[in-house]
Amino acid sequence: MKTSYMVVYTIILVLLLAQQHVKVSAVTCSPAQLSPCVSAITSSTPPSKLCCSKIKEQRPCLCQYLKNPNLQKFINTPNARKVASTCGTPFPKC
Repeated sequence: MKTSYMVVYTIILVLLLAQQHVKVSAVTCSPAQLSPCVSAITSSTPPSKLCCSKIKEQRPCLCQYLKNPNLQKFINTPNARKVASTCGTPFPKC
């Protein structure tokens, strides 16, 4: 039962992330780019190298994501902060 909730949660997160596309400077802000980080954010799995590279790439967009109520509940979490820290990307102060 717990696994099915996690699958549904992950699918919802990916769908929400896929809906958001905004351009900030030279970076195209797309929360869907953070999909390699879903397992690290939703569990205690360490982030992959791909996840870390995507977090660094999307760093200019993180404040914008934090201001979005649909994304904030996924991005403004202790696990998301831990993933960012593990990847060497400071969590933004917006």
